Amino acid sequence: MAINSVLGPIQVEDLGSTLIHEHLGVGWPGWELDHEDFDRKKGGAKVSKKLKEIRELGIRSIVDPCPMELGRDPIFAAEMSEKSGVQIVIATGLYNDALGIPMHFRLMDVDGIAEVYVREIEKGIGQTGIKAGIIKTASGGIHGVTPPGGGIKDTEIKCLRAAARASNATGAPILCHNDEFEPFGRETLDVFDEEKVDFNKVLIGHACGVGDMRYYFDILERGAWLGFDRFGIEAIASDKMRLASLLGLLSVGYDRIMMSHDSVECWRGRDTGALDGMIAASPNWNMAHISRNILPAMRKAGVSEEIIDTLMVNNPRSYFGQAKPKARRRKS
Repeated sequence: MAINSVLGPIQVEDLGSTLIHEHLGVGWPGWELDHEDFDRKKGGAKVSKKLKEIRELGIRSIVDPCPMELGRDPIFAAEMSEKSGVQIVIATGLYNDALGIPMHFRLMDVDGIAEVYVREIEKGIGQTGIKAGIIKTASGGIHGVTPPGGGIKDTEIKCLRAAARASNATGAPILCHNDEFEPFGRETLDVFDEEKVDFNKVLIGHACGVGDMRYYFDILERGAWLGFDRFGIEAIASDKMRLASLLGLLSVGYDRIMMSHDSVECWRGRDTGALDGMIAASPNWNMAHISRNILPAMRKAGVSEEIIDTLMVNNPRSYFGQAKPKARRRKS
């Protein structure tokens, strides 16, 4: 089965060890109206150096699920893949109500948005000819910015339905952003269930900062994937907590999990300093952290190489390709 990468189709068997959620560059909505942007030469040198570093550590592929309104740049991604030798898959899709979904899309119906997603997967993004290989969704607020208790917004449900219909039409998997402090993974799956989505194509992201086993079990037993994809962001949750949750799940037989950092290498528009505090509190927030620190900690805790290969290699293959059986707890 072929997957759309920024340099063309690749076979699912060739994904290799994969980081499922990283960002080459991100810009808060409106960045494109600023007269400043990141220096592409300096930024490119920084990104390609980091990609070469993780390639030397054994990482073969990354997924950059930047939604279309947050600074997605397919040309830059293709340049970085070519320079580094790391395979890169990028996304179509929109962000959450709090920070995304421009008015143009708010005025569309579900099928109109789905049509845009399908076109970017089958024909390419804009005039670049570079095709998206995954669909991004997002729900929930921003901790410390938007008030809690708002639930999933109607605009987000519309985009979830559009993602579901685009996935059903193309076979592309869906990657879902969630707020760790008020996660809506269950509700997201309810919407997808109504749209008859194959849950093997659904990853509920940012789960590692939730720390709720009931939440994890509910998602895994429905056949979806968990994204333990923010290792290194200590400002949100400690890596000790993320590891404790991961090791606990593995110990009772749950392994429908993929790993990453949600790192950001370049910021688009001028530096507003909005994340300075989080960056300062997260010294290991980079694409090499799992390879250099988290996998050794897992091995020290007794996790086998077979399980590590499952998380890093086999699960991304299953997510993009052939279905893997639903999670089941081992009998004690």
